[in-house]
Amino acid sequence: MNIKEAKIEITNTLRAYLAKDGDGNYLIPPLRQRPVLLMGPPGVGKTQIMAQIAKETGVGLVAYTITHHTRQSAVGLPFIETRVYDGEEHRVTEYTMSEILASVHNLMERTGIREGILFLDEINCVSETLAPMMLQFLQCKTFGNQPLPEGWLIVAAGNPPEYNRSVRDFDVVTLDRVRRMDVTEDFAVWKEYALQKGLHGAVISYLDIKKENFYRVESTAGGIQFATARGWEDLSELIRAYESLGLRVDRSVVGEYIQLPRIAKDFANYLQLYYKYQKTYHVDDILGGSWQKITASEFRAAPFDEKLSVLGLLLSRLGEVYRAARRQDAVTSALHGTLSEFKARVEAGEPPLVLAELIAQRQDALRVAREAGQLDPEARSLRQRELAELEACLEALRSGGAGAAESAMALMRERFARVVEARERLGAEAGAQLDHAFSFLESAAGEGQELVLFVTELTAGYDTSWFIETFGCEAYYRWNRELLFDETRARILRELREPDAESGEPQ
Repeated sequence: MNIKEAKIEITNTLRAYLAKDGDGNYLIPPLRQRPVLLMGPPGVGKTQIMAQIAKETGVGLVAYTITHHTRQSAVGLPFIETRVYDGEEHRVTEYTMSEILASVHNLMERTGIREGILFLDEINCVSETLAPMMLQFLQCKTFGNQPLPEGWLIVAAGNPPEYNRSVRDFDVVTLDRVRRMDVTEDFAVWKEYALQKGLHGAVISYLDIKKENFYRVESTAGGIQFATARGWEDLSELIRAYESLGLRVDRSVVGEYIQLPRIAKDFANYLQLYYKYQKTYHVDDILGGSWQKITASEFRAAPFDEKLSVLGLLLSRLGEVYRAARRQDAVTSALHGTLSEFKARVEAGEPPLVLAELIAQRQDALRVAREAGQLDPEARSLRQRELAELEACLEALRSGGAGAAESAMALMRERFARVVEARERLGAEAGAQLDHAFSFLESAAGEGQELVLFVTELTAGYDTSWFIETFGCEAYYRWNRELLFDETRARILRELREPDAESGEPQ
C-alpha cells in the first residue's frame, strides 16, 4: 500500500481501538489491540502521517526514534524493594518508570488528553541489549513491570533490510501479535502532499517530468546512493530559504540532499533552467496580464519539456497566491467564531474585556495542541495569526476605554471588517491572476494539451482547487466542461469499437 492508504488504515485502527460499548469498556479489549508495524523505505512519510492522524482525530502523540535509546532509558533503572511473602521479607528487583512511558503520562497530565499514539521509529534497528525488551513491549505493552496506559495505540516503524544493514528480523511470535503494513513509495500520493505543503515549484515540476528520479536507492562500488521523498522535501525548504536571502542552490548543495550524483546533477541543471524560464517568460507579467505577443510565440515554439517547466512556474506562483488567500480565509473564519462568542457574551451582560478570557482559552488550546503533537507548522501559524488579531482587538478595546457594550461592538465590527476586506482583496487578486494565466495559454497554445495539463493540475492542487471551489473561475469551468465532453466522447467511441463479450460484435 502507499502511505496515504496506510494513513487511512491506521486512522481506522485507532478509531476501532478507542470505540467503547455502553458501559464504557473498549469494544476490542486492550490485550487484543495489536500494535501496528509499519514497514517501508526511508523518507516516504511514515513519521509525517502520525502527526496528521493525531491532529485529525484529536488524540495525543508521543514519538521516539528508538535507536537513540539504551536499555536503561527505555526500560528504566533497577532498584531494590522489600516485599513480604508468606510472612517473610524478601529483597526484590523492580524498575523505575521507562522514560518512554513517563512521556506518555506527562503528556496526559499536561494536556488532559487520555488517549493517543505512541510512535516508535526504527524499531528493527535497536541494540542487541534492547531488542528483547522491545519485543516484549510489542507483545505485552509493558516495559519491565510498567504497562502502557489503556487507550494508547502503539505504532512501530522500520525499514526493510535492503535499505538498512543493521536491521534485525522479527520472529513469528512477535509478528503474530502485530498488524504489519508494508508501504511503498508512490509519486502521485507524494505530489498531492507536496502541493498541499507548498513545496518549491522546481522540485514538483522536475519530478513531474522525470518521475523515475523521485525515489531511487542504488548499491555501487562506492556505497549506497539514493534519492528519497524526504530528501526532495528538505531540499525544497532549503531552496525557498535561499531564495528569500537572495542566494542560489548549486550542484554541490543539491548533492547534499539528493545523494545520487547523476540525479543531483540533473536537477541542479534543471533548476538553472527553471530560473532562466522565470526571466525569459516574465511569469509575473503573465499573471499580471501584461505579457507580450513575443512571449506567447516563444512558448508556442518551445520544446514540450520547456512548456511543462513554464506551466510549473505558473502553477507554483498561483499556488503561493492561493495559499495566502486560503490562510487568510481560515483566519477570518476563526476570528468570526471567536467574535460571535464575544458578541453573545457582551449582549448577555458581560463586560467587553471578556475578550481577554477568550484569548486565554485559545492560548491554552494552542498549548495543549502543541504539547499533544497535533500541530503542523501551518496550523500553528494560523492559530498564532488569529491570536495576534484578537490581541490587537483587545488592545484597541483597552485604549478606547472598553466602555459601553455598543461602542465596543462597533469597534470590533470595524476591525473585523478589515480582516474580511483583506480576504476579499486576496481573493480578487488571485482570481485576476488565474484569468490572465488562462488568457495567456489560450493565446499561446490554443486548444492544445498544455491547457489540458493546466486544468488537470489546477484540479489536483490543494490550494488551487480550494480557491476555485470558494471563489469560482469561469475560464476553468468552461475548459472543464469542454474536457469532460471530450472524455465522454472518447469513452463512447471506445465502447462502440470494443466487441461485446458474448456476441463478439461491436456494442
